[in-house]
This record gives sequence, structure tokens and C-alpha cells, in this order.
Amino acid sequence: MNKLKKLLIMWLLKLIKAIFIKKEIGVKDMEFNDVIDKVLEHEGGYVNDPSDPGGETKYGVSKRAYPDVDIKNLTLEDAKDIYRRDYWDKNRCAELSEDLRHVYFDMCVNMGAGRATKIMQETANAKGADLKIDGGMGPMTIGAMKNVELERVRAYRVKYYATLIERKPDLAKFYFGWFKRSLEV
Repeated sequence: MNKLKKLLIMWLLKLIKAIFIKKEIGVKDMEFNDVIDKVLEHEGGYVNDPSDPGGETKYGVSKRAYPDVDIKNLTLEDAKDIYRRDYWDKNRCAELSEDLRHVYFDMCVNMGAGRATKIMQETANAKGADLKIDGGMGPMTIGAMKNVELERVRAYRVKYYATLIERKPDLAKFYFGWFKRSLEV
């Protein structure tokens, strides 16, 4: 576990450096049609990894979440429709500021809306908000997010993944990809 902690410290230092030198990371135009391509780049194509909690997956759409969808034959356009309807629109991504909607959308895709919203709420509370950490993206959470910087959300996202790996060490093989994704999207 010491090696994992050393790697985590190295990656966190890299994140801090990116924040302080104002390195531009990620997508400039935060509307759905622009951010979806970046998300899909991270999600990849067809995978059926038994150690992946989502199981059979294509373009990030999992059999676990969509048991009635023929995952192997899912088209890119159908995947984009699912993402717009079930992740972008349903989770109110467009109601967040332009600099946060893309990272929130990506977190909803990667870890589920409830967990993504809890991370946003924890981040807002660290800036002085007094939100209940309930996983609901309501008007109070949306309002509190106006005072939160993108880099702060990224830092809390990386923290979540590190904590997850400590709880479930078998997921450590996904950590570096999650870390890179946290900085890029």
C-alpha cells in the first residue's frame, strides 16, 4: 500500500502544479455536443472485463445499467442519445456554470449521478456552503456551485477515487485512468 500512497502523492502534486500554473486541461465549449466526444474518448469501445463493476460495456453504456440494451451492437448515436437523455438532461448539467457542467456530466457517467452530486456537495461545503450531502442536484446545490472552482471539483474527484481504491484494492488497476480522466475532462 505504500507504493500506492507514493503514486497518489505524485499525482496529487501534478494536479496542484496544473492548478497553480493555470494549465488548461479539458474542453473549452461546455455544451453537450462538445463534451460528449471527450467523455466517449475515455469510455472507449466494447469491453467485457469481469473485474469492471459495470460488466459488459460499450461506449461506457453498461449491461448492468441497461439490461435491455444489446450492448455489443449498440451504435455510437444510440449511446449519445442515452447520454443526453439519462445523464446530461436528467442530471441538470446545463444548469451548472459552463466551467463545471462538463466535469459533473463526466462524473455522472463514470460513477453515477448520486455519487457525482455528493462530490459536488462536499466541494461546495469546503467553500463554506452548508449543503446536506444527499446526492440530489437541486436548486440549493446548483446555487452553491456558483462559488466553486473547477480545480477544486477535480481535487475532490481524485480524492474520491483514492478513497475507493483503499476500500477496494482490486480496483487499483483503474486508478491511473480515473486520475487522468479527472484532469482532462
